[in-house]
Amino acid sequence: MESTISQAATVEQAVELGLRPEEFEMIKEILGRTPNFTETAVYSVMWSEHCSYKNSIFWLKTLPKDGPHMLVKAGEENAGLVDIGDGMGCAFKIESHNHPSALEPYQGAATGVGGINRDIFTMGARPIAQLNSLRFGNIGLDRTKWLVKGVVKGIGDYGNSFGIPIVGGEVFFDDSYNTNPLVNAFSAGIIDSGKIISATSAGPGNPVFIVGSSTGKDGIAGAAFASKDITEDSADDLPSVQVGDPFMEKLLLEATMELANTDAIVGMQDMGAAGITCSSCEMSAAGENVGMDIHLDRVPTRQENMLPYEILLSESQERMLVVVQKGKEQIVKEIFDKWDLHAEEIGVVTEGGQVRYFMNGELVGDVPAESLVLGGGAPVYEREYKEPAYYEEYKKFNLDDVPEPDSLKEVAFELIQNPNIASKRWVYEQYDSMVGTRNMVTNRPSDAGVVNLKGSEKALAMTVDCNSRYVHADPEVGTMIAVSEAARNIVCSGGVPSAITNCLNFGNPYNPESYWQFVGAIKGMSAACRKFETPVTGGNVSFYNQSVVDGVETPVFPTPTIGMIGLLEDKGKMMTLDFKQKGDLIFIIGQSHNDISSSEYLVSHHGITASPAPYFNLEEEYAMQDVIKELIADGLINAAHDISDGGLFVTLAEMAMPNELGFDIVTDSEIREDAFLFGEGQGRAIVTVNEDSEDDFIERMASSKVSFTLLGHVTKGKFMIDDEHFGFVQEIKTLYDNALAKHIEN
Repeated sequence: MESTISQAATVEQAVELGLRPEEFEMIKEILGRTPNFTETAVYSVMWSEHCSYKNSIFWLKTLPKDGPHMLVKAGEENAGLVDIGDGMGCAFKIESHNHPSALEPYQGAATGVGGINRDIFTMGARPIAQLNSLRFGNIGLDRTKWLVKGVVKGIGDYGNSFGIPIVGGEVFFDDSYNTNPLVNAFSAGIIDSGKIISATSAGPGNPVFIVGSSTGKDGIAGAAFASKDITEDSADDLPSVQVGDPFMEKLLLEATMELANTDAIVGMQDMGAAGITCSSCEMSAAGENVGMDIHLDRVPTRQENMLPYEILLSESQERMLVVVQKGKEQIVKEIFDKWDLHAEEIGVVTEGGQVRYFMNGELVGDVPAESLVLGGGAPVYEREYKEPAYYEEYKKFNLDDVPEPDSLKEVAFELIQNPNIASKRWVYEQYDSMVGTRNMVTNRPSDAGVVNLKGSEKALAMTVDCNSRYVHADPEVGTMIAVSEAARNIVCSGGVPSAITNCLNFGNPYNPESYWQFVGAIKGMSAACRKFETPVTGGNVSFYNQSVVDGVETPVFPTPTIGMIGLLEDKGKMMTLDFKQKGDLIFIIGQSHNDISSSEYLVSHHGITASPAPYFNLEEEYAMQDVIKELIADGLINAAHDISDGGLFVTLAEMAMPNELGFDIVTDSEIREDAFLFGEGQGRAIVTVNEDSEDDFIERMASSKVSFTLLGHVTKGKFMIDDEHFGFVQEIKTLYDNALAKHIEN
């Protein structure tokens, strides 16, 4: 029987699989021959943007990767790892599942949750908390409502069944996401620093196992699909959407945790994007001069007569590749048999860097692992970029051209019910936030999710942040704001920022204007991360988030989502955002400005979308956060909440509602009232101070050189601004809590 290795692929097949003609020529040069179809399919997924970062790695390498708490740097393992003391580490990562969710929102979102959790526990870390960052189109569209319902149900069903609490997140609506929603899933886990499992192969002769679920045709070439435009024909790509089984993943988690306590493992990697192809090649390339022989006919499959390339490229969920110490195969088999999971020996580690694939004894693929991976032989492009015309136009915005509203109270009621500001209760009520009993913010609202580290005085704070409207207006400043807001949320919760992971959601990298946004975002992220000493531990890049209709390309708002981890050394000093008692003084920390740029108020009330990013100064931001840390450490404040979307009024309302306490404040006569109440200038937070602590608080603030202003005091149950009655807390709370449900259900 003739080996299919000799059946050469054509350049047309390569292009159909997503490769460029010049890349096909590169492959021929690497192999010294023309690849066959299976090999071409392997290169098509491994050299896709989703796996190789070929259009982004040049700039990603400029991000700061060193910091005081780093245990594993970006790119070294499946997820980043930071030291949290006491011999423990926190593994955390964020990834996108945008394209699958655009077509099949339930499974697309569910498998995004499953995949990110596997990245954590494959390292030997037990997941303890999840977050998510979601972007949808116009909430008035039936398709948007369908996407929201499907995505939220998919996240809830998978996460609830898997048993890991969702402790926070964000949801944002804008027309730019009408075709392309963004679904970014974050997971964090705890690990004994001495028991990290590496995604590396070693030891020729060691057996290679596939463990977990069987392999099917779902998710075939999903990585390549994630590197394409969403078009009217994208529904034809439904086989590229994976199907998840959270109960299978729970079994896989427990089996992995048990396996981690043996000495049987050499290395292990989750089978995410590109399936067996990716894990076999990346693990081999991470080792020293090793490859693998993989027998595809030994892979447990769901369908009969699957072709070699289908088995290789399948992204069926709940599977991992494990390199086992020779002679300890029985340990692995017994553990996975106990948990009723597949553990099949499908190959062996070999000398040299070749990965060879066989089907029924026949060689069907023979590729050098190094040529397929990030930082190896995969192509690296430095794309052209240019400033879009809108950027200068946005700078021409003039506040004086915007009329002040007749009724500030009317605007306040509008904003409270705006889907980007209103409570996300409709979403989070579908998530189990209590499972695992670690969540510390279930009944104590805080700016960040806070998770108890049992048996310790410590807790972890975590958040996901990005105002993509700001990033669109000014990518560099907007991304600095995203990092700063994440840090602000950690600090206002009583934590110290430690490190970030990112999910970089942008348009077509071959579009110079989209790529300009990407480059600006990287520059802004680098600057802010260096300032806050929060290195980038990893994440992912998701390009091609745009729609193409009748030849016109429309990208989403550039969305570099920031996932940040912070540490509370003393969980007893966790800070919450709710007003505590009538009579407490309300102070604003940081300087207010005559600025409504890119605010929800400007866009939704005035319909003005063209304006620059809001006021931001990195040094002032850092100083403001530094003093908040001191105030919390010294017990001088009893509530803190950052000023962000919706401005000062929304911040105060969110502090008032949990305990149904109100406020009585005065505005600043030097600043337009609408700017003072609804502007989103950065670097500010609201704190409350018990009257007994007022003198100490003022003394501390005066020595800090950070601006602070007394706004007013906490009241029993109504909102007063400049002696005008704005409403009762209960009235506004009802509107705030129920607005999103009305938008989605109507």
